Amino acid sequence: MLNRILLAGRMSRDPEVRFTPQNVPVCTVALAVPRDFKPKNTDAETDWIDVVLWRNSAEFVGRYGAKGRLLIVDGRLQIRKYTDKDGNKRTAAEVVADHVYFGDRKETTETTQYSYNTNANDFEPGDDYPEDVPF
Repeated sequence: MLNRILLAGRMSRDPEVRFTPQNVPVCTVALAVPRDFKPKNTDAETDWIDVVLWRNSAEFVGRYGAKGRLLIVDGRLQIRKYTDKDGNKRTAAEVVADHVYFGDRKETTETTQYSYNTNANDFEPGDDYPEDVPF
């Protein structure tokens, strides 16, 4: 049998990282995944999909993920049944991620700057510019 899902969507909230009693990290995120088609005279629809990440993937997304970041998820669909705090039986559909990737760059204000003289005859590597540059 085959149970494989590939998603690309924006994180709709910041990731939540928790730890099991055995100290295994688990992270939950929700992805906003727009549908490829738009019915006539209506707005495009978006699916909100819960994703669960474990161990290294959980720590990775917890550390670098944030609301609005584009996340690409390769995983499997899991249908989970549980009883809520009021005693009602519930069903939850979620994607358990096997591999995750960010589809965008994290916005930072830090930039790496190299200082050098643009005149080729006067070029000398500075302290912050590597001397073994291959060009």
